[in-house]
Amino acid sequence: MNSVKTVLAVFFGLFVLILGKPALGAQTSFAKGEELFMQNKPQEALKYLESAVSEDPAHVQAFLYLGITYLQLNRLDDAIATYKKILPRGGDETARIAFDLGNAYYMKGSPDLAQQYYTQAIEADSSYSSAYLNRANALVKSGNLTDALSDYETYLSMEPGSPKREEVVKLMAFIREEFAAAERRRAMAEEAAKAEAERKKRLLDEVTGSLQAAAEDSKGLSAGTEDVQDYDNEFELQ
Repeated sequence: MNSVKTVLAVFFGLFVLILGKPALGAQTSFAKGEELFMQNKPQEALKYLESAVSEDPAHVQAFLYLGITYLQLNRLDDAIATYKKILPRGGDETARIAFDLGNAYYMKGSPDLAQQYYTQAIEADSSYSSAYLNRANALVKSGNLTDALSDYETYLSMEPGSPKREEVVKLMAFIREEFAAAERRRAMAEEAAKAEAERKKRLLDEVTGSLQAAAEDSKGLSAGTEDVQDYDNEFELQ
């Protein structure tokens, strides 16, 4: 009887132990994939990371590594699909997933969609300075220099010692110069439009004045003719 109880206790312990751990295959796949990923061997890591997310669809870190691996291999659509699949279940990694998704769209040449996910990353983590920087870059691509300048300023205020500071400062100076140049062009265009309006007004005044003078001349000529006609009639022969 005691031996039966012992066997049951051991079996129950093993059952709990198995349930309390992730599947061995998934654990091994991720561990191997992570190792190769850290060695910057994306092609070799790919199959292990794909196996890891297939075996454990809730393994957020595996999805993150897999998404980055796809980006490294320039498989942008696969990266986007991977990030979108895990984003709703991102938990504490939501900001990072949204940020990487923004990077994928930026690399694909879709700055508007990139902005959307950089914004989501900022909403998930307002201290995510890199999201401000990359959103600023996407805004520049979209031609929205005003908002881009604001994001660059925010980034520098959050990262005053950034190694990218000099480059960002130069870019901000360029944007401000563009603003100044645009303002000069606007002022010149206004002056040109004003000068053109004044020229047209003078031309119209001259033309209407000339027409008015011609009308007066015609009126005088008509009156003179009538006088001559009356004069001739007065000496009509009988």
